[in-house]
Amino acid sequence: MFGKFFEGLFAKNTLYYPGCLTHFALPEIEKNYLSVLTALGVDYVFVPEFSCCGSPVKHAGYAKDFDDLIEKNKSFMKKYGVGKIITNCPACYRVLSDAEFKVEHVTQTISARLEKVSARHSGEITYHDPCHLGRHRGIFDEPRRILAHIGFAVVELPKCRQDSPCCGGGGGLRTNYPDVSEKVARFVLGQLQTKRLVTTCPMCYKQFKDNAGEGVEVYELSELLV
Repeated sequence: MFGKFFEGLFAKNTLYYPGCLTHFALPEIEKNYLSVLTALGVDYVFVPEFSCCGSPVKHAGYAKDFDDLIEKNKSFMKKYGVGKIITNCPACYRVLSDAEFKVEHVTQTISARLEKVSARHSGEITYHDPCHLGRHRGIFDEPRRILAHIGFAVVELPKCRQDSPCCGGGGGLRTNYPDVSEKVARFVLGQLQTKRLVTTCPMCYKQFKDNAGEGVEVYELSELLV
């Protein structure tokens, strides 16, 4: 739809792109990933004045606004000579790759450099597959490989991977139907067979964190790596 934007640009920089939710609502997660990428030896740039990827307006049906944001991001990437994007947000990963940007989810980045990651944990943990990352993009193994490498035994939810349930936070559900959104999150949390849950999506993380009962620990992956 948008053409081969990067063909012939010879862009060299790798951009860390946290996405709006991470940058504005979860700055500690952004800070974690900046530390993780640095520790892994990734040569990256970070420019806080980025534009939204456009996922919310796209899925709300505002096609013109979405196209405008894509054009803004094209100009932004060209200005800073960006050839590849690393993001921790599955929604950003999905929509930017659909727009033919070269994008890597941070779990792919970390998984490819596991020799630089030390084991530091033990015990059991449950991993939740975010919709945009798992069902829509087929990234299932990398997060589990990272968790196993740092010392966890992963105990799966009854439905996982391709059949993983939504956290209840996406698609405008949390904003427009908060009661339903909370019920969905608590349904998933009620299926846990461990006391620890980890996910690789800022929306899923916030949704589960806000709805977890006493005794349940909710983590975003970066919190287990710093």
